[in-house]
Amino acid sequence: MDKKFNSKDELRELIEKNLSHWKWFLISVFFCIVLAFLFLRYSTDEYGVEATIKISDNLAANENVIKGYKQSNQSENNNDARSKLNDEIVVLQSRPILKKVVEDLNLNIQIFGQGKLKASEFYSNPPITINFLSNDSIIHNVDTTLTIHIDSKSKYLLKKEGEKINFGDKTSTTFGDIVITPNVENAQSLAGRDYSIKISKVEKTISSYRKKLKFITGGDESNMITISLIDPIKEKGIAFIDKLINTYNNRIIDNKNKIIEESSNFINKRLQVVSSELSQVDLTAETIKKDNRLTDLGSQSSIYLQSERDIENQQAVTSTQLKLIDYMKNYLEENNSSGDVLPGNMTFEDKSINETTKQHNELVLQRNRILKNSSEINPVVINLDEQINNLKQSLATSLNNIESSNLIKLEALNREDARISSKIYSAPKKERQFRDLNRQQNIKESLYLYLLQKREETAIANGIASPNAMIVNSAYASEIPVYPKRTLVLIAAFIVGLVIPSLVIYMNDFLDNKIQIKNDLIHLTTIPILGEIPKSKSKENIVKKVDYSPMAEAFRLIRTNIDFLLSGLPSNEGKVIFVTSTTSQEGKSHTSINLSKSISFSGKKVLVIETDIRVPKANKYLNVKNKIGLTDYLVNDKLSINEVTNKIDDNLYMLPSGTLPPNPAELLMSDKMRILFEKVRKEYDFIVVDTSAIGLVTDTLVIGKYADLFVYVVRANYLDKRQISIAQTAYEEKRLPNMTILLNGVTSRKGYGYGYGYGSDNSKKKSKWKLI
Repeated sequence: MDKKFNSKDELRELIEKNLSHWKWFLISVFFCIVLAFLFLRYSTDEYGVEATIKISDNLAANENVIKGYKQSNQSENNNDARSKLNDEIVVLQSRPILKKVVEDLNLNIQIFGQGKLKASEFYSNPPITINFLSNDSIIHNVDTTLTIHIDSKSKYLLKKEGEKINFGDKTSTTFGDIVITPNVENAQSLAGRDYSIKISKVEKTISSYRKKLKFITGGDESNMITISLIDPIKEKGIAFIDKLINTYNNRIIDNKNKIIEESSNFINKRLQVVSSELSQVDLTAETIKKDNRLTDLGSQSSIYLQSERDIENQQAVTSTQLKLIDYMKNYLEENNSSGDVLPGNMTFEDKSINETTKQHNELVLQRNRILKNSSEINPVVINLDEQINNLKQSLATSLNNIESSNLIKLEALNREDARISSKIYSAPKKERQFRDLNRQQNIKESLYLYLLQKREETAIANGIASPNAMIVNSAYASEIPVYPKRTLVLIAAFIVGLVIPSLVIYMNDFLDNKIQIKNDLIHLTTIPILGEIPKSKSKENIVKKVDYSPMAEAFRLIRTNIDFLLSGLPSNEGKVIFVTSTTSQEGKSHTSINLSKSISFSGKKVLVIETDIRVPKANKYLNVKNKIGLTDYLVNDKLSINEVTNKIDDNLYMLPSGTLPPNPAELLMSDKMRILFEKVRKEYDFIVVDTSAIGLVTDTLVIGKYADLFVYVVRANYLDKRQISIAQTAYEEKRLPNMTILLNGVTSRKGYGYGYGYGSDNSKKKSKWKLI
């Protein structure tokens, strides 16, 4: 017999099993959808809010120029720009900025209106307003909820206090005095309503919004950042993101103004010093002119004078550079902290000093931004400190080198000037002194004008400081809630409604270790299956001659199968059919009697032998007394077979088990048992033997050699699947000849039908066709 059971059959079986419980699926889907509608009805809708900003290229692309990167190094430029963009995201969600937003918008204070099933929050136009008389430092650390009941248009009840209070009156609480006022024109409309005022710690509110905030950057070459969050109130989410961007821009502008302010202070201090020096030189020149009555130097050797002027110009330029270098060195010595910026816009002849100064200031700004959301032990801050110190050392070295070169240059100019001056032999000594003063005067004037120019440039820069983030899209909210998604919830409810019964059915089958259907036997054994006996719905368990019940039809089908299996045996002697099982209560006696009656209805002479000596039951089905029977025949040689055999009807006879002996197995092993079967084979067409369960005693195995066919009864929803191995072992070892399995007590899911309309007991409908 073919025992294959492919996945297609398994799928079909699974579908049929689930479809047989279609009512439970319908109920489950109905209740899940109802729960989904209730969830959608009473859950709080949440909306997505987002805005898009563009970070200024000064922090991304221009930074590469400051560091001297080449345009061809595109991959490194992209990585550096991406790093800068990530740094700005960290700044955007830093606690100082979020704290400023929360405090400005009072997000730690929420007002709720109490509904029947849920509370609704008011934000833009709350019905009441609460004012705190305590310091912000106290209010920002309070975590409590106040519940008030509006008693009338002028009074409210603070439930914790339990007394009525006039609107506008000062009320004392554990965290200070408060004043509550109505925020509507008709305060009477609020009467009878309850409101809750929830006050949270600012730090707790900051942590809540940090979790909500999401930042999405553009591609590798993009400076765009999309800021988004999900909030139950559209207006609150929009206000939060807009305020966040404005606060971030204000912080960036403050940082830029700090550099400008430092540069401006430095320039003003130097202007005071240079102005004082210039005034002193002018006063000395005026005194010399008055004392020596010098009004016109005259025209002397034009060539030497022109050369001397050229040298003086070069001396002025060189001296100016030396002064600037001296000023910068003094500033480096006085401001040696990593957080101090250097004066910008100082133009040196050596461009490397200008570039180094600019790079130093950019690193200091970057360090200060990161330090606002971190500490000085942060590896990034430590690395920036090291870079800043290196740049300062490099700047100091460059200044020293340039100073040395300018000193050498100035010394050479002085020597050349002395050589030319010596050739102007006719120039009076005092006039030469005046020219020296004039030279100093030119130097001071040049430096003074230079500082004035830089002060104006700094003032202009201070007036046009631009924000770092350009708003591409202002904050806006979605019209459709992002949570809960109604369509998704309903689909999920429908799927869950289908999954729950399927899971219950699966778990029930998974935990059920009983044999239920024919396919279980196909999976577990290789024994041929004789048939299935349905579970009888009536109290009468014995088939009748005219019987259209499913059980009667099943035994007719089994009778036909037995005839086919035993067709190869000689027809001149009776066929011996043994009926056994693994354990008790599986219906082997019931099967033996009904099989015998079904065979007898076909006109065959049948003998039922009860060999279950220990617990005989077959005689009870046929109302046969068990006073004398098989055991009495085996131990008493004077008794004949006919004397211990009972006639049930024309074709059915029964040999009961008889008196219970002390040694049942040994008695069945006697030679007289062989003689018994030899005699009954000649007298009866079929001998049906009701035997003991092979899983309990050895009696059946002792007499099993006399059988032509073994019917192994397995009761559905009773026998453990692990016990079927007993039958499989007996079959493989051929201990039970010609062994077949009969599944008893099967419960059909769709009704049990055979052939042409025999799906139910129709005996009453067809009684008029009964044969006489």
